[in-house]
Amino acid sequence: MFDTAFPIVLFLVTLVLGMPIGFSLIVAGAAGIWINAGWMPLLGILRAEPYRHASSFLLTTIPLFILMAELLARGTVVQAMFRCAYAFVGHLRGGLALAAVGANAGFAALSGSSTAAAAAMARISIPEMRRFGYDDRLSLGTVAIAGTLAIMIPPSLGLIIYGILTESSIGRLFVAGIVPGLLSATGFVISIMIWVRRDPTIAPQVVRTAWPERLRSLTAIGPAMLLVVFVAGSIYSGAATPTEAAAIGALAALVISVVFGGLRGEGMLAAFRASIRSTALIFTIIIGAMIFGKYLAITRLPQDLLETIVALNIPGWAIIAILIVIYLILGCFLDQLAVMLLTLPLTFPLVVGLGYDPIWWGIVLTKTSEIGLVTPPLGLNSFVVSASADAPLEKTFSGVWRLLIGDMIVLLLLLLFPALSLGLPGWWYGP
Repeated sequence: MFDTAFPIVLFLVTLVLGMPIGFSLIVAGAAGIWINAGWMPLLGILRAEPYRHASSFLLTTIPLFILMAELLARGTVVQAMFRCAYAFVGHLRGGLALAAVGANAGFAALSGSSTAAAAAMARISIPEMRRFGYDDRLSLGTVAIAGTLAIMIPPSLGLIIYGILTESSIGRLFVAGIVPGLLSATGFVISIMIWVRRDPTIAPQVVRTAWPERLRSLTAIGPAMLLVVFVAGSIYSGAATPTEAAAIGALAALVISVVFGGLRGEGMLAAFRASIRSTALIFTIIIGAMIFGKYLAITRLPQDLLETIVALNIPGWAIIAILIVIYLILGCFLDQLAVMLLTLPLTFPLVVGLGYDPIWWGIVLTKTSEIGLVTPPLGLNSFVVSASADAPLEKTFSGVWRLLIGDMIVLLLLLLFPALSLGLPGWWYGP
């Protein structure tokens, strides 16, 4: 019992003490391997496994998509998207908030980074909403929760990592994320419209934009939309692998941001620095999760858990419901990537063993990650938006709670109707 429990307790203790989660996983996993297998096996794993996993060709997709997002966010491309959405819906009650959702959906199709989307949109849209007298709860909550679309609408870093860890088709995962991503955006729009209808004072109306200006705003986002079509089209058609599409997309994002987005030397350096920081963080967590996963494999904890649950004769839907509740709770306290890397060795064999589709499970997990990105106490997107807008965190959380109802309904729909996730990839790629 001690051999199995001590590393898990050690992981929780180091996490509470403030150690970065990647290093907590490394320390706890190494301790578990040492206790259960000995010193020499531990040295062998530490000597070879981190490099073998981190040098995977597929993982190069991660820094490339992060770089693409950062380059576009540092220029004026995101601003052009917001202005375009504002031109078409800004005159509606709550239109600026609706425009922020639309711009986030557009930027999500250009990046896989939720925090980059939230930070960029906070800098652009929140000052505009404040200028027109919008309540901070509405503006902060909208930008925080709409930024989560970047981890569902492809290209998504979460779906890429899920595909790598579970050896699932990244192309199928990307296609599967389209409908849930659009459903999520629709849920945010409906939630905003209900909120402003019940309390019109939080969102004063704005003057309607003339059609000539609307058409000019469409022209301004033309290069970015071409990039979306190229990156997505090359992946979905099979003309390029996700890694190849990410490489070309990052280069194209650099060109677009310099030529059309006003990106210059200082902004370019900031984009590269932010990409390096994010990549280092993600790879540390990946290596830590790999070492922790080796400890789990040695102790046979996943297999024992699966056998125990099967022996209980619990219906499959009940097990899925329990797992969803666990993921939602974990999302309140841990980084979403860490949750996925930490739990997949346990939950993936269980879910697949129960007969559920791995693509569907990847979409459901991504949806729980969206919710975790804005819920307290960790809520990374909420922290990012509050810091970017220089606003109290309490106001962001207050706005988010009112919009989470739509997210929870979408999650329920994905659970009840798997065809929402599986229908499009089944039609596109075949059964």
